[in-house]
Amino acid sequence: MSLSPSFDPSSRRPVGAAPARQVSAAKLLKETCNYIRSLNREVDDLSDRLSAIMATMDTNSAEAEIIRSLLRS
Repeated sequence: MSLSPSFDPSSRRPVGAAPARQVSAAKLLKETCNYIRSLNREVDDLSDRLSAIMATMDTNSAEAEIIRSLLRS
């Protein structure tokens, strides 16, 4: 079995790769960014849904007042 020339068997990682601590930090940063992006998508979706609901709602209704009070807090 031959190993690729860029693999250092003594370290069990590719030659030139960052130390494990830095790889973990990079992975954590990437996962954090992905999570923030997913939260942004969720906020956008909820905003669109709320806009659609408010567009069809009577502005003087109790439901509209509840939404306004939630948005103020």
